[in-house]
Amino acid sequence: MLLAIDVGNTNFTVGIYKGDKIEARFRITTKLPRTSDEYGTLMSELIERQGFKVSDISGVIIASVVPGVMYSLTSSLVKYFNKEPLIVGPGTKTGIRIDTANPKEIGPDRIVDAVAAYEIYGGPILVLDFGTATTYDLVTEDGRFTAGITAPGIRISAKALWEGTAKLPEIEIAKPATILAQDTITSMQAGLMFGQIGQTEYIIKQVKKEAGLDSLKVVATGGLGRIISDETSLIDEYNPDLTLEGLRIIYGKNR
Repeated sequence: MLLAIDVGNTNFTVGIYKGDKIEARFRITTKLPRTSDEYGTLMSELIERQGFKVSDISGVIIASVVPGVMYSLTSSLVKYFNKEPLIVGPGTKTGIRIDTANPKEIGPDRIVDAVAAYEIYGGPILVLDFGTATTYDLVTEDGRFTAGITAPGIRISAKALWEGTAKLPEIEIAKPATILAQDTITSMQAGLMFGQIGQTEYIIKQVKKEAGLDSLKVVATGGLGRIISDETSLIDEYNPDLTLEGLRIIYGKNR
């Protein structure tokens, strides 16, 4: 079985694969500093709670945008799982070509998403990831990653509101019933959610226009991606496991 780990700025997302099928998934917060023993113990317990054994894991792959956790994490996998993980980075076979001004600047999470979207849906395709940042990445019909747009994620924007102002409270991130808000909390929710929907639709339209791709397929992933996807007809597919699927695909290409 394959252990696929996506290390994001907010959470680790972990998937357990048996062949091409995802059997279980769980999350671990990224921001708490942990030792290799803590990572190893925690992941072992979570895997066993899903009904599997550590000995069932035959391979591990990681995509990480948080360098500070990698020493402890990789050490835990060697110590507790007896596995040297494949870490997505320069030299990793992906099946797509990074055709940008500086390919090394493209985060491994974005590459993994692009690989999954291209392999599953084909190209040309625009890949949206609603995570800590909201990203939009364009992959051409022949598998070239040619452009990427990065915007603040909804949670970053929300945090800026309540931390950067004296009277605005911390709120639940949710879509209100109407944009015509009449109190502070729903006015903030309306601005955050409808603002994100508007941004998403404008960027999709502009990418299609400038790339000359009116029939461009659009797929979204990420924690808040479903909420946004449900509110616009410009997103064709929502796939919550897109990043984990990309890790599985890349692992297969590098075996």
